Amino acid sequence: MNGEEEFFDAVTGFDSDNSTGDFSETNKISGMIDLDTSKNTRSGKSGERPSQENGIQKHRTALPAPMFTRSNFSVWSILKKCIGLELSKITMPIAFNEPLSFLQRITEYMEHVYLIHKASSQTQTLERMQSVAAFAVSAVASQWERTGKPFNPLLGETYELIREDLGFRFISEQVSHHPPISAFYSEGLDQDFMFHGSIYPKLKFWGKSVEAEPRGTITLELLKHNEAYTWTNPTCCVHNVILGQLWIEQYGIVEILNHRTGDKCILHFKPCGLFGKELHRVEGYIQDKNRKKLFIIYGKWTECLWGIDPASYESFKKHERRGDHPRKAKMDDGPGRANSDVPGDMADDVPEAQETVQVIPGSKLLWRINSRPPNSAQMYNFTSFTVSLNELASGMEKTLPPTDCRLRPDIRGMENGNMDLASQEKERLEEKQREARKERAKEEAEWRTRWFYPGANPYTGTPDWLYAGDYFERNFSDCPDIY
Repeated sequence: MNGEEEFFDAVTGFDSDNSTGDFSETNKISGMIDLDTSKNTRSGKSGERPSQENGIQKHRTALPAPMFTRSNFSVWSILKKCIGLELSKITMPIAFNEPLSFLQRITEYMEHVYLIHKASSQTQTLERMQSVAAFAVSAVASQWERTGKPFNPLLGETYELIREDLGFRFISEQVSHHPPISAFYSEGLDQDFMFHGSIYPKLKFWGKSVEAEPRGTITLELLKHNEAYTWTNPTCCVHNVILGQLWIEQYGIVEILNHRTGDKCILHFKPCGLFGKELHRVEGYIQDKNRKKLFIIYGKWTECLWGIDPASYESFKKHERRGDHPRKAKMDDGPGRANSDVPGDMADDVPEAQETVQVIPGSKLLWRINSRPPNSAQMYNFTSFTVSLNELASGMEKTLPPTDCRLRPDIRGMENGNMDLASQEKERLEEKQREARKERAKEEAEWRTRWFYPGANPYTGTPDWLYAGDYFERNFSDCPDIY
């Protein structure tokens, strides 16, 4: 294993095989009432189904327990005890996790799935690309202020989500441990789309920050229009992983290609820049196969996305350079500077968001972020959609495979506020996974994935993991025992 993979394991939520689980924190908090609100396709016993309103199933609005405070823990306090050891071998305590598996975090792509349904219903190619571009940006919006790392999926771990109210169902599987690869597949309940891909981030450690380059192709198929779009997510960077206040930025170029028409959307996720001037900004354009610009897109991945025709955009910019337009309004309350007692040269100050999005006259709104629940700060900065991902309805375990994330005892323990139990269970599951790998090596047996298989992406030809089908037939008799 190379150094990058080892650091990936140690710091970013994909723990090393050598992790000991020695860091254990006790914070037993009495659980709140857990609303039974998860979807499933089979009815349980009478009275077991979640409450419904107008035929739509309700979802919980809070976690069973508030998040464990991280103010009592710092990476620096850990590192001081580990002087002389390799940084890549240090396992972060569970206090820096959030009670979700990485597979569940991938599912957050679907929070703004209405944009896919909208694209499917639009008759014009250009309008469809606008909606697809908005969906690609919205897919990373939930990461705003999310500094907790998800739990590492165990090899063979799965997660399903069926949301009849949002019109989709979703299945994912951890198909490889080294390197860590997560494959997913989603489809519209009205057979209007298929959305699938595999993700295997490439991580780099820069001393103060961890940069995650999300390798792997994401594919969206709009079945009614016989169109397929492919792209890769921007790079995510977590600053101050050693000292200071954690903060996140997204940067890089995202190219969305319509394989039927040759149209392309090029989106620039701006790096923070000097004094935070470009923090969170996204700018780009849609061009046809002859590279003629058809539409301009701008906004912030933390707020909203707007679009306008190129002529109007250029006219506005021309007048702006002449000083004909009023100054842009400042944000009411952008994030402040880091409250840190470490020297300034050892931590990157949290930049202040300089300006809100200035809407150019004639623009149309493509997407706006959902407001977060008022108690979000006490729930790991989860969105309302995210809060519902790990809920487990009464009797639902009877319809899930034994590999589903909801059944993981370490994640469940953390969600319920029992950090000591969560830490113990995390250590036990890691040891069980190591022992299973040793047994396979002894027997010279290869791991067999259950719901996905390796192959080539049908549109790009690049390596991918493809959905094998039949998951929702619910034959789980040969699923591995991983918990």
